[in-house]
Amino acid sequence: MSKGKSSIDRNLILLIALFSIMLIACIVLTVMVSKKDEALQGADQAIRLSAQGGFECEYAEAQKLYAFGEGILKVTDNRVAYLTLSGNEVFSKNISYSTPQCYIRNGRAVVFDQDGYGFIVLNTEEVLVEMPTSNKIKSAILSQGGICAVITDSDEAYGMVTMYSLSGSVISEWTSYNSGYPIACAFTPEDDFLAVTTVNTTGAVVKPYIRLFSIIPTDNGTTADDYAVYTMDDTDIFSAVLYCGSKLYTFSSNKIYTIENDIVTPLEGEYGSINQVNAEGNSLFVVYADGVDQMNKLAIIGNNGDTVYNSAVGSEINAVAVTDSLYALSIDRRIYVFNKDGDIVSDISVDEDVLRIGFIGNNKLVVISTGGVHTVDY
Repeated sequence: MSKGKSSIDRNLILLIALFSIMLIACIVLTVMVSKKDEALQGADQAIRLSAQGGFECEYAEAQKLYAFGEGILKVTDNRVAYLTLSGNEVFSKNISYSTPQCYIRNGRAVVFDQDGYGFIVLNTEEVLVEMPTSNKIKSAILSQGGICAVITDSDEAYGMVTMYSLSGSVISEWTSYNSGYPIACAFTPEDDFLAVTTVNTTGAVVKPYIRLFSIIPTDNGTTADDYAVYTMDDTDIFSAVLYCGSKLYTFSSNKIYTIENDIVTPLEGEYGSINQVNAEGNSLFVVYADGVDQMNKLAIIGNNGDTVYNSAVGSEINAVAVTDSLYALSIDRRIYVFNKDGDIVSDISVDEDVLRIGFIGNNKLVVISTGGVHTVDY
């Protein structure tokens, strides 16, 4: 074989190899783009979050941020600070919490030390209440008007539920001696009732309870009284409770219950695994999956019990935000905004993982992602 022919053969082999590599790369890129297009299919708009208003920060800092008012609440072990959307601090409060948690409602926030002994209530201008507790805090919520309900443990009972006013005074203190462990609380929109779910595990079977307390304004302040107790024969644990309009709903891992004619009644429908529940006006929003590793679905249930929307939405729930008329769900890299009738107002795809979201004025969402804080039109 001549040297010239050998050289041509080598060049031909190199060209074929190079062509094969390029062909494989093209196929891989085509598959990746196809999968991405499929994931974003149906979105009204695709948004690059880094190009939106706000500020950038590291992932570790972003985990400590919450959409609050027209800005951001930053919660760390030793400090709570209210920031503008550009990242400037408005005011702050020093704390010393091991495991700070945050619950936000109607322009106020309660920051409490889970399994610790203190909490604060604040708005976007100042700290309103700062209280120590005698027992370890399990959870805390706020009413529409700012009443704070705190669930704690107890050395002499299963647990306690204490209600505090915005002045820091104790409205009521209920100790659970017979009803079991307090699990969850919910206020009516009018602040006239508090519902508490408990579970008693001392008998032969698990016994769930729902207790109602009436909240009564008086000339000398606000008080609360026992109003009603409900239970049922099933051994389901009522892990969540909320008011949707004037109707009370409670939830087990796979069922939805309401109280009708003084009886705890299950709603019709199959919910394999309930993962997230919220109320918007008179509509109930339930994110659930049919089984383990199944796609999450969103069911929207009207006040009359009819399901007005029920469809698959995604795999991993990131965050939820609610107003009186809108519901936003961040799942995977999509953000859906629904109205109370179950109509999709907006469907947005984003290019970063989302941690939390919140509504602000002028049809905007605050989106806290792994890369920072952003404002997004919907």
